[in-house]
Amino acid sequence: QLQLVESGGGLVQPGGSLRLSCAASGFTLDYYDIGWFRQALGKEREGVSCINKSDGSTNYADSVKGRFTISRDSAKNTVYLQMDSLEPEDTAVYYCTAGQRHYGPGYCDPGPVDHGYDTWGQGTQVTVSS
Repeated sequence: QLQLVESGGGLVQPGGSLRLSCAASGFTLDYYDIGWFRQALGKEREGVSCINKSDGSTNYADSVKGRFTISRDSAKNTVYLQMDSLEPEDTAVYYCTAGQRHYGPGYCDPGPVDHGYDTWGQGTQVTVSS
């Protein structure tokens, strides 16, 4: 059974940091394109970041560029999303996903289109508030 489990969410003050983890079981993340999405209450799901499985290229939504960093630990079969300089607007449920997106080299699309992603985690809540 293919499964993704997110962890690391919580309550943090503006300007703070969190690191989300996404652990895979039943499959090897290295062979899949990876994405992080988020959905705030009452809003549409938003693409946040991605990793191209072929060459490890990464990309970010403009709203998080320079503040968030996606990474992959092959030995732990886990993907991370380091979130720094958090803002109240980052409050959302964060989801990781895996699939086959057929990217060319040096590129991935952070979203919001999610075609090709077929395995999703259950989500982890991130709340940024003072």
